[in-house]
Amino acid sequence: MTQSVNQAAPPRLSEMIFGDNTPRKAFLTALVVGTILMMINHGDVILAGEAPPVLKVVLTYCVPYCVTTWGAIMGKRAQWQRDRK
Repeated sequence: MTQSVNQAAPPRLSEMIFGDNTPRKAFLTALVVGTILMMINHGDVILAGEAPPVLKVVLTYCVPYCVTTWGAIMGKRAQWQRDRK
């Protein structure tokens, strides 16, 4: 017996994370937003000729990447739920 559209299984998490060009979009968002946050949070240190702590720099770029990916997952999940109705 085949499943109807209303009973279709949700997409796998890996499909939601890696499908639809999500990593590229998240990377570009992290590049733009991370750079803005770097200038806000560490601009004075950079302008003084010093290097900010590496962990803080990494986290500054990781957070917008993760937020963009999470938003994509939630959006795809919501779309799947709407399509089931």
